Amino acid sequence: MRPSRMRRAASLAAMLLAACAGPAGAHEGNPSFRSIVRAVTPAVPGLQVQVLGFDNQMQLTNRSGRAVTIYGYDGEPYARVLADGTVQENVRSPAVYLNEDRYGTTPVPPSAKASLPPRWRTLDRTGRFVWHDHRMHWMTQSTPPQVHDTGRRTKVFDYAIPLQVGGGHGGIAGTLWWVGSPSGFPVAAIVSLIVLVLAAVGAVVLVRRRRGGDGTRPTGDQPPRPAKEAW
Repeated sequence: MRPSRMRRAASLAAMLLAACAGPAGAHEGNPSFRSIVRAVTPAVPGLQVQVLGFDNQMQLTNRSGRAVTIYGYDGEPYARVLADGTVQENVRSPAVYLNEDRYGTTPVPPSAKASLPPRWRTLDRTGRFVWHDHRMHWMTQSTPPQVHDTGRRTKVFDYAIPLQVGGGHGGIAGTLWWVGSPSGFPVAAIVSLIVLVLAAVGAVVLVRRRRGGDGTRPTGDQPPRPAKEAW
């Protein structure tokens, strides 16, 4: 293989690997599920909620001019986005710590109790809060018992996340769906092929360098040609 061809093969493999790896790392949710927001109450202009990463995170954007408070698993104030866009979390809410990983295994410190008065910590002033909420996803790695055919879209459960918007109480109403294993672009197969191509290119380069040139041998009285660089 000529050096120019080896360079092109390596460059193409690197570009394909980057293209495949990018989308895979963009989400940490489970692509076999879809968590869908059905409604947000009270419905006020400027308040929007959407799911990120299949079933991984909620994003609440508040441009309503009212304070919005999200409640935790024991009914305690968990986080809030104030009317001016200030985003705060209550460090005494157990949800702050339980939401740090997908299955709620992060230890909750003794200082975090739902019965204690809130202690607010400012995160930013973007008017947008993104969090992982265990109420919106399936909490084990097993297939839900509601799913009898893994190839069919199946409702797993409805859920509700309590909110307070201004002086009115409401919530985020959603549904978790099983949608089956993802199909389409075979990322794993493409990545494996790229690895093989890179290994083959590396092997050719190594052999050429050990031979000290392009692999040609002198014949008859022809003096040997000087070795060429592999790259």
